[in-house]
Amino acid sequence: MKPVPAKSGWVYLVGAGPGDPELLTIKAARLIGEADVLVYDNLVSKAVLALARPDAELMYAGKERGNHSLPQEQINQLLVRLAKTGKRVVRLKGGDPYIFGRGGEEVETLQADGVHFEVVPGITAAAGVGSYAGIPLTHRNHAQACVFVTGHLKDGSMNLDWPGLARKRQTVVIYMGLSGLSHLCAKLMEHGLPPEWPAAIVQHGTQPSQRTVTGTLATLPELAETANLRAPTLIIVGEVVTLRDKLRWFEEPTS
Repeated sequence: MKPVPAKSGWVYLVGAGPGDPELLTIKAARLIGEADVLVYDNLVSKAVLALARPDAELMYAGKERGNHSLPQEQINQLLVRLAKTGKRVVRLKGGDPYIFGRGGEEVETLQADGVHFEVVPGITAAAGVGSYAGIPLTHRNHAQACVFVTGHLKDGSMNLDWPGLARKRQTVVIYMGLSGLSHLCAKLMEHGLPPEWPAAIVQHGTQPSQRTVTGTLATLPELAETANLRAPTLIIVGEVVTLRDKLRWFEEPTS
C-alpha cells in the first residue's frame, strides 16, 4: 500500500480538449466546476477556464517554446503540495493528459508521494482539430494508419523516425511543430515523400479563431509564414488533406 498523507486532497488530471468547451466530457466539466484550484497550461482556452467556480484559484503553469513559466519538476511538486493541504486540485491540460501532455510524469510523482489522483481523458488535438478542419485522419481510400508525433522533443530537437513517417497510405499528425515546419517538410521529402504530397496546418483548432492553411510539403512552410500563423497549431500530412474542400464545415478556407 502506498502511503497516504494525514491531510490529503485529490488531484485530477483533466483533459481540456482542443479548445471548444462543448467538447469536454461531462466528468471534466463537473470537476472543473468543483475544483478549489485549477493548474492550467497555455493550451487551455479561456472558454474552458470560464467554467471554474468564481472563488477557485487559477494557477498558470503553461509551457511555450523557450518560455516555461515553471519547469516540469516544479509543476509536479506544486501538485503534491496543493493536494497535501487538502485541496481538490484540477490539473487542466489541453487535449488529453496522456498524449504529449506529460501527464505520465506528473502521475508518477503523485503516486510516489502518496497523493490520491484520477485521470480524465480528453479529446486530443489530432481528433478534434482534424474534425473541425474537415480532415478525417483515416479514410479507406487514402490512409489506413495514423501516427501522432511531437515536433518538439525533450532536448529541443526534432530527431524523428523519418523513414517511418515518410510513408504513403498513412496520416501523420505533428503536435508543436510550427517553428520546425520547414525542417519537417524537408525531411519528409528527403526520405521519400514527393514535394506535391498534401499537407495542412491548423491554428487554434476548434475555436472561433481557427485558421487552416493547406498546401504541399513543398509549399506549406511559405504559405504558413505568409498567413502569419501563431501557436498553438497542428500539422497534418497525408492524402486525407485533399478531402478538406469537400468536408469542411467550421470555417472558410484561407487557401
